[in-house]
Amino acid sequence: MITAHSSRAGLVTPGTRPALADIEACILAERGRVSLLYQVLLNSAPIARGWERMLTAVRNQTGVPPALRELIILRVAVLNGAPFEFEAHAPIALREGVSEQKIVAVSEIAIAEIFNPEERLVLALTDAMTRDIVVPDGLMVELKQRYDDERLVEFVATVAAYNMVSRFLVALHIGH
Repeated sequence: MITAHSSRAGLVTPGTRPALADIEACILAERGRVSLLYQVLLNSAPIARGWERMLTAVRNQTGVPPALRELIILRVAVLNGAPFEFEAHAPIALREGVSEQKIVAVSEIAIAEIFNPEERLVLALTDAMTRDIVVPDGLMVELKQRYDDERLVEFVATVAAYNMVSRFLVALHIGH
């Protein structure tokens, strides 16, 4: 397991840089704490500020059902080998109503039958965007039959945003 000590970028201890007080306050207000991820992000105030705004919008301000959002996040974490992200979101997924069986199943290579049709469709989008980048036309047709453009954009943004998160975590060895 990767530890904070093996991070490839330094950790900024909250409260040690007065110029960061406003962004730290925003992070605390949204997250309740300044996690290792944010302690690394604070090395660049503009990145930390933009990251916080974008991820707050993705996580807390869209119409994506919370359980589906968490399944997306867990699946991206699995596909990108980001255990820190998975471990951070598994308890959130449970709180949002995702069963322990589905949390385990999201780690399987194939999308399991335990998932309902809506979950399978959104997980297929997650897999296509994360593994292949290109989303097949047939899958997009299925998504557009079920969702309006607002929800489609929100699903795609959620997958994209958490690919950014997991790739940042993995590249910089950010973990527990």
